[in-house]
Amino acid sequence: MNQLNLFLEVTRLKKPIGYMLLFWPCAWGLTIAYDFSSNKYDYFFYLLLFFLGSVLMRSAGCIVNDILDRKFDKRVFRTKDRPIASGRISVELAIFYSGFLCIMAFFVLINFNLFTIIIALASMPLAFTYPLMKRFTYWPQLFLGITFNYGLILGWTSINAEINLIPIIFYYGAIFWTLGYDTIYGFQDIKDDEIIGLKSTSIKFKSNPIIFLYICYTVLTLCLIIVGYLNEFKQLYFIFLITIIYHMYFFQLKNFNSKKPSMCLKIFKSNNFLGMLIFISVLIGKLI
Repeated sequence: MNQLNLFLEVTRLKKPIGYMLLFWPCAWGLTIAYDFSSNKYDYFFYLLLFFLGSVLMRSAGCIVNDILDRKFDKRVFRTKDRPIASGRISVELAIFYSGFLCIMAFFVLINFNLFTIIIALASMPLAFTYPLMKRFTYWPQLFLGITFNYGLILGWTSINAEINLIPIIFYYGAIFWTLGYDTIYGFQDIKDDEIIGLKSTSIKFKSNPIIFLYICYTVLTLCLIIVGYLNEFKQLYFIFLITIIYHMYFFQLKNFNSKKPSMCLKIFKSNNFLGMLIFISVLIGKLI
C-alpha cells in the first residue's frame, strides 16, 4: 500500500487538474473535426482514448519532470516533499514507472490512424524536455502550451488526414490559454524560483502581470471567434462564448492577486471548468 500511495503521489493521479488540462484540447480538436451525422460510436471511443492517453502521458510527464527537477524541488517549500526529491522513490524506480506508463500510452495511441500516430510520436522529445526550459528561458510556459495543447492537433487528425487553418488557429489560441493559466500558477513559487535561479513568465511579468494575462485571454477569445466564423457556426455558439469570456475576465482576472498563492491556485484550477465550457461551446457549434 505504501508503494501504491507513492506511485499515486509521484504521478499526481490524485490531482486531476493536470490531466484534464491535457485532455480538453484533445476533446476540442476531435469535436470540431467530427461529422456527427455519421456513427457517433467512434466519437465516444476516440474521446475515451484521448482521456486515457492524457492520464497516462501526464503521469509519465510528472515523473520525468520530478526526475529532472529533483535537486531544485528540494529547495522549494511546495515541492520539497515530493517522492523523488525526498528520496522516497529512487530515480531508477521512477524511470521504470515512466517507461511503463509510456508503453501503456502507446497501446492507446495505436488505435488511431497512421498520420496521428506519427505526429504524436514526433512530439515526444518536446514533451520530455519541457521541464528543462525553465533553466534557460523566461518562456517555459510557452513550451508547455505548445506541448500541452498538441492533443488538439491529434484530435483533428484522428478524423481528418490533413491539417488546415481551423485547427492551427484553435491550437494557437490554446497555447495562449496555457500561457495565461500557467503564469498564474507560477506565482505560487515565484520567491523560491528567483532564489534558485529558475525562470518563468511569472517572474518576467511580475511587475505588471495583469496586462500579459489580458493579452493571453484576449488572443484565446479572438481565436474562438475566428474558429466559429470559419466553421459557419450558428448564433448560439457566439452567444455561449459570453460565458467563457465572463469566466476569464470577471472571475479569473478580476480576482487575480499575485501576492496570494492560494487564490492563484484556485484560479488555476478553475481552468478545468473553462476547458469544459469551451468543449460545450464547440459541441453547440457542431450540433445546432
